[in-house]
Amino acid sequence: MFDLNARYEQILFLSFGKEIEVNQARLVAAGNVNQGIQLITDKGSYFLKVNFENTKDIFEKEALGLRLLSKSCPLTVPEVIYFGEVEDFNFLLMEWIDSSERSIDYWEKLGEGLAQMHMTTQESFGLTYSNYISSLSQNNQYTSLWADFFIDQRLEPLIGRAFFEGLVDESFLKKFRLIYPKLRDFFPKERPALVHGDLWSGNVMADKNGHPSLIDPAIYYGNREIDLAFSRMFGGFDQRFYDAYNAIFPLSDGFEDRKEIYNLYPLLVHLLLFGKSYLSGIQKTVNKLI
Repeated sequence: MFDLNARYEQILFLSFGKEIEVNQARLVAAGNVNQGIQLITDKGSYFLKVNFENTKDIFEKEALGLRLLSKSCPLTVPEVIYFGEVEDFNFLLMEWIDSSERSIDYWEKLGEGLAQMHMTTQESFGLTYSNYISSLSQNNQYTSLWADFFIDQRLEPLIGRAFFEGLVDESFLKKFRLIYPKLRDFFPKERPALVHGDLWSGNVMADKNGHPSLIDPAIYYGNREIDLAFSRMFGGFDQRFYDAYNAIFPLSDGFEDRKEIYNLYPLLVHLLLFGKSYLSGIQKTVNKLI
């Protein structure tokens, strides 16, 4: 019989260079690609992500993202211990973050921390490497204008793939592309900001002190409003988060009118990952803009 604990102990040996005994392995998360496992060992607990994807560098890119976040963000970010491949396993080993109930000032700390992270900047939009949002590749070629970056490296690759996979027809593909000229002067002129890239409630958790912790990033330097827009999806965050953020780094006027445009990107991601139930939201936004 295949012994999973032996495989986990092999991963721990690769990570630490010494034998560590696994007392219990507990499945704590199962996404569309990755599994998350708590390894309870004689040396403490660790968080292990594994998958069997052909994309071998997905955890390497996640590790790079987590390390950059930890340098640039005052919020808790799990420490990366090691990543690699063992036979058919791709793995990423991280510290285990004990969770608890949210502190009284949880939302304020999250807003303040994100605002400070967004003050990390560079000259161009993009990143030195491409990475992933969930299992989808995410291009990050450096671009001087946000609108060009958003169109060429966020919207167009995904709507083109959706057409190729039969999720949209040719008439909607052409209609979708009609919005591009309208976006050229649509966004506020701001410097690139380090963004989490996948900021929804499932990627924020309370640590052992009840303070916010960021996980599962899809980082790049973008317009900071895309994080705030993404946070409004799937129920949104508490209003205290937005108030705290704006107290430190106020958004430009008109954000409420722009958030649906930003969210075309995560909706396209969900269309490709989960199917046509997400198409109506994309169609609604496109029709409104045209």
